[in-house]
Amino acid sequence: MRVAEITEFGDSSTVEVTDHEKPEPGDGELRVEVKAAGINFADIMQRRGHYQGGPEPPYVPGMEVAGVVDAVGDGVGRDVGDEVMGFVNHGGYAEYAIANASGVFDLPENMSYAEGAGFPVQFLTAHNCLFEWGDLEEDEQVLIHAAAGGVGTAAVQLASNAGAEVFGTASTEEKLSLAEELGCDHPIQYTEVDFVEQVNDITDGDGVDIVLDGIGGETTTESLKALTHMGRLVAYGAASGEPGTPNTADLLFNNHSVIGYHLGQAMLRTPGKVFGAVPKLNGALESGDLEVIVGHEFDLEDAAEAHQFIEDRKSSGKVVLKP
Repeated sequence: MRVAEITEFGDSSTVEVTDHEKPEPGDGELRVEVKAAGINFADIMQRRGHYQGGPEPPYVPGMEVAGVVDAVGDGVGRDVGDEVMGFVNHGGYAEYAIANASGVFDLPENMSYAEGAGFPVQFLTAHNCLFEWGDLEEDEQVLIHAAAGGVGTAAVQLASNAGAEVFGTASTEEKLSLAEELGCDHPIQYTEVDFVEQVNDITDGDGVDIVLDGIGGETTTESLKALTHMGRLVAYGAASGEPGTPNTADLLFNNHSVIGYHLGQAMLRTPGKVFGAVPKLNGALESGDLEVIVGHEFDLEDAAEAHQFIEDRKSSGKVVLKP
């Protein structure tokens, strides 16, 4: 079978397409014939060697796929031929991948494979950060960084549907237009204006209740200045390559909370808290209240190009690979 493999830590040129033996499922596992695989910035951080607990090369990246069940191990309550979407423990950039049955869900009838590959990481991260970890309530104000990205487009929809007032940052007018179409009330082009000043101007200096921060570095430091008293920042990534460094004196004076969220560790340690959102999300996707925004599709052979496309900040919505 064809796979896109990381041969060594480094830039996108370390992604090479090669052949592997087709994997066999063990107990509690199933094999998926991959129709689409999601690309996440975590994949890029792992490739660079900057991801805590990430795999060592050579390895096949990819943590979410959509496709057709091709084989099942013992103790799996699914049938060959089922259309599914879900998580794999690396190996998604391939024609076939192995998944634990507990992390695989039915693909809704009205969703394409590409949309299915954009659901697991993005929508569970967005829902968990907003609600299970962030405790977002109706009429609160939330600032979502990278509002036109994979997690961002999901979070904007979820927050807007919940009755929140949504602030969103993005680098271009085109990306901001997408966020606005999805329910962003206050689009902010951070490359042109200071997002903290914009938030505080709009809120008369009060700030927002929640910030979703997948950027880290200086963005984390500045985002805390955009929080209201008793506000909370949910940190779920470090796309900048740098960790955020909150000032604890400011935290205590403002009664701010900084909450960490890591999807992989959360699934491992508190799966019920993570996966409890799936039925509600699937229902909203089937009814049309939510949609997976697939911005770009690449062939498996172009996986290196897809990585570079994301790194160059050209992407909006979800980027997927098609084996």
